[in-house]
Amino acid sequence: MSRYEDPVIITCSISGVLANRDQCPAIPYTPEEYAAEARRAVDEGASQIHIHARTADGTPSYEIEDFGAITEAILAEVGDVIVNYSTGAIGISIEKRLEYLRALKPDVAALNMSSMNYAKYSRRRKDFVFKTVFENSFDTIIEFLTAMRELGIKPEHECFDAGHVANLDPLIDMGLLEEPLQISLVMGVTGGIRPTPRNVTLMSDQIPGGAEGPNQWQTIGISRDQWKLLGAALVLGGNVRAGVEDNLYLPNGEMCRSNGDLVGKARQMAEDVGRRPATVAEARELLGVPRRERSAA
Repeated sequence: MSRYEDPVIITCSISGVLANRDQCPAIPYTPEEYAAEARRAVDEGASQIHIHARTADGTPSYEIEDFGAITEAILAEVGDVIVNYSTGAIGISIEKRLEYLRALKPDVAALNMSSMNYAKYSRRRKDFVFKTVFENSFDTIIEFLTAMRELGIKPEHECFDAGHVANLDPLIDMGLLEEPLQISLVMGVTGGIRPTPRNVTLMSDQIPGGAEGPNQWQTIGISRDQWKLLGAALVLGGNVRAGVEDNLYLPNGEMCRSNGDLVGKARQMAEDVGRRPATVAEARELLGVPRRERSAA
């Protein structure tokens, strides 16, 4: 298979909710900054933008107005890209998270596939930076899935361990999911699977229909272990995600100057193994995500 027959969908996780500008100046806060970062990411090969909203001072937001303003600014800047909203949150009601999905109808919305301990641990401090229980019961998953089906939003199934991938099986059997699925293998969170290349193989082998079947999967590597995980995914035929939500550093240890730096490195890695970044149109076809006609938010 030539590189032109084996495109890779590169997603940019453009801004998370934990890191701030004291840790990395490239993290966007305002809609205009999100748009500039999206431009850099798309120019380097990203075809999907994963969005956590923030207010202008950097505070995480779950408000329709903030998601809407960020989305409109991004689309005005780049023309077309797959818009992917986060729905993961701790202490924010399901209804609150469904409000911005109903109002704005993104192309894709992330959906966490199991409850888990969710933590960050500091070996230097010999203590947790934070630790909590991340609730994602089957009842919660089904409520989100039902709403997404009604709204025509494609779920992105975020799996933090191998058993989370298996949670897809009953939902497929119930008829709640339609192929092609978009499945994310999230690795490197304390409480989830260890971030090793062997575990990329382990988790990708659990994909319904097989790792080389019709369902699309990507690896999300958290922190500096990211690059070896993305490398494993690219060799195995998977897609990849890069951006300041996941990791702030390039493989040589330098802090990124923008999301474009991180996406550019992921693109280079893809090209080094004989693949190329998918265009937005190709990514939409592979994921089964039609382009939406959008009105101002």
